[in-house]
Amino acid sequence: MSATTERPKPAAATRLKIVDCDIHPVPRKPEDLLQYLPERWREHHRVYGSHFRAPFREASPWPRAAPAIARRDAWPPDGSPAGSVLPFMREQHLDLHDIEFGILQVLAMATGSQRNLEYGAALATALNQWQLDYWCTPEPRLKGSIVIASEHVEAAVAEIEKWAGHPAFAQVFMTPRLSEPMGRRRFWPIYEAAERHGLPIGVHGGGYGGHSVTGGGWPRYYVEEHPSTAQSAQALISSLVFEGVVERYPGSRFIIVESGFAWVPSMTWRMDKHWQRLKSEVPHIKRPPSEQVRRHFWFTTQPVDEPENIADMSEIFDWIGWDRILYSSDYPHWDFDDPRSAFPFRMTPEQRSMLFRDNAISLFGLS
Repeated sequence: MSATTERPKPAAATRLKIVDCDIHPVPRKPEDLLQYLPERWREHHRVYGSHFRAPFREASPWPRAAPAIARRDAWPPDGSPAGSVLPFMREQHLDLHDIEFGILQVLAMATGSQRNLEYGAALATALNQWQLDYWCTPEPRLKGSIVIASEHVEAAVAEIEKWAGHPAFAQVFMTPRLSEPMGRRRFWPIYEAAERHGLPIGVHGGGYGGHSVTGGGWPRYYVEEHPSTAQSAQALISSLVFEGVVERYPGSRFIIVESGFAWVPSMTWRMDKHWQRLKSEVPHIKRPPSEQVRRHFWFTTQPVDEPENIADMSEIFDWIGWDRILYSSDYPHWDFDDPRSAFPFRMTPEQRSMLFRDNAISLFGLS
């Protein structure tokens, strides 16, 4: 996590343009989103509301959700929610940090976690139109994510088919905490549709699938819950690899968003070791897991894993591959990573360009 203190900017001709792979927009007011719902679901929202597959009604029980997981200076002067006012986002982030493109990651309404699957699918449809009308059309630097209700696979595929090829959308959006591991066969139509349309799938940490957010039960403290996104990311990679998803869909591309990255090397070492000894259990897996991860997965930087010896971070990048790491800020959340100070170690101009821009341009096909 880095500070947001103002610093002098270099001359425009020497500044590196940045692609930010994790920007969180939210509706300024509920009506901005609800207007896109059919009357049936507007009435459902008014009468029954939103309910997640979790022991809590519709909000995280930890303080980060109040207010809005946001850094204090990200609230617009008019009191609107952080991340809800495009001109303020332009001033505070897009223009200040020379953001060439920003990938929207929509957490609002947690469509993949809704107990009522049809309601979740209707919310996904509404959120996609809202992204286009409120963000991507007035600000072409912003690229939307196709929000889907992951548990409603038929509706999810239909939503991908609807928006695939639209220049405003760069990826499919999912969260990893589903009712079953992500590699299970019932989710395969989603991966097939994404591959067929050449769309990467951004898997943003979070969600509620009805199970504890950690492998050991519901945590007592937020400081326990917050790092658990890394556990979810490890579980989804293991599932997608060993269930055979990435071998079945060789063009599939998954982006692990906001779940850290320093754990990737050791996890792949362990996966390879166990696969060598237990490969008779999974004869459908033909390639070493580390090779599959290297070929099919990308990782965003936020939250930046900062070792005690900061130079060790460069070695982590080397192990993962500089072409597989994408800069992300997590704007406007409290653990925002300022691109000017998030990576305090020496890197070559080529590495810096790959990290901040080139990898994302290639992955998302931006121009």
